[in-house]
Amino acid sequence: MFQIDKTLISEDIIEHDFVCNLNACKGACCVDGEYGAPLEAAETKILDEIRDKVTPFLSKEGIRAISEQGAFVKGEDGEWETPLVKETGACAYVVYDDEHIAKCGLEEAHKHGVTDWKKPVSCHLYPVRIKEYSAFTAVNYHRWQICDPACALGAELKVPIYVFVKEALVRKFGEAWYAELEKVAEELSK
Repeated sequence: MFQIDKTLISEDIIEHDFVCNLNACKGACCVDGEYGAPLEAAETKILDEIRDKVTPFLSKEGIRAISEQGAFVKGEDGEWETPLVKETGACAYVVYDDEHIAKCGLEEAHKHGVTDWKKPVSCHLYPVRIKEYSAFTAVNYHRWQICDPACALGAELKVPIYVFVKEALVRKFGEAWYAELEKVAEELSK
C-alpha cells in the first residue's frame, strides 16, 4: 500500500494487468453478482434527474425494475446501489447488443449526447473499487473470476490496471492525483 493525499492505494493496481474483453465475458460484471453497482450519494440525485432521458435506452425489464424499485436502492449494507432486475439479477440499466453483450444503458444515453453523465463512477473504475473511510479513501483491485479473460488480455497487451482505468481515476481523484500515481508506478517498476 502507498498513500497519495488522503487515499491509500493497493500496489495491485500497478502490478496487475487488465483490459476488458467483452467478447469473452459478455459484460458479466453487469449481470452476475448479488448486488447492484455501488453509487455515491450525489449519483442518486443524478439518476433521479436523468431518469426520463435514459428510459429510451433501457430494456423493458430494466424500466420495469426501476419503476417498481426506483432509480436506485439501499443495499443490504446500507449503501446506495443500482436496482436489479428480479428475474435475471442483472443491473436494471443493462442493455444487450446484437451479440448479446451486456452494455450500460446510461453510457449509451451519454454516447448519444442525451446526458452529460457517463455512468456510476464505480462502474467506470472497475476492476478498481473505492471504499470511503472517515480518515482516508481505500483504492483496491477487486478480483473476480469472471474477469479472468480481461486479466489475460491485459497481460498480453501489457496494460496495468491503473492505465486501463485512467479516465475513471482522473474523474474520481483529478489530474494531479493521477500524475502522482504515475510517478509511484514508475518508481515501483524500477
